[in-house]
Amino acid sequence: MTYIIAEPCVDVKDAGCVDVCPVDCIYEGPTMYYINPDECIDCAACEPVCPVAAIFSDDAVPEQWKHYIEINRDFEYP
Repeated sequence: MTYIIAEPCVDVKDAGCVDVCPVDCIYEGPTMYYINPDECIDCAACEPVCPVAAIFSDDAVPEQWKHYIEINRDFEYP
């Protein structure tokens, strides 16, 4: 399991999740943040600090945002 960021983050980009991530696996993109699934340690520290409730464990993503699992996986991480 890993965490992903979904549609509510688009054009909001509050960096609270970045600040609390202990492994720095959250990256800024043009319109939102992305969680690198290969670096995420499933600690869930990011989830409660998200002001727009955009962060979900990959097995709890609402149906309308399931495609964000692939979007997070396919983002070109540095």
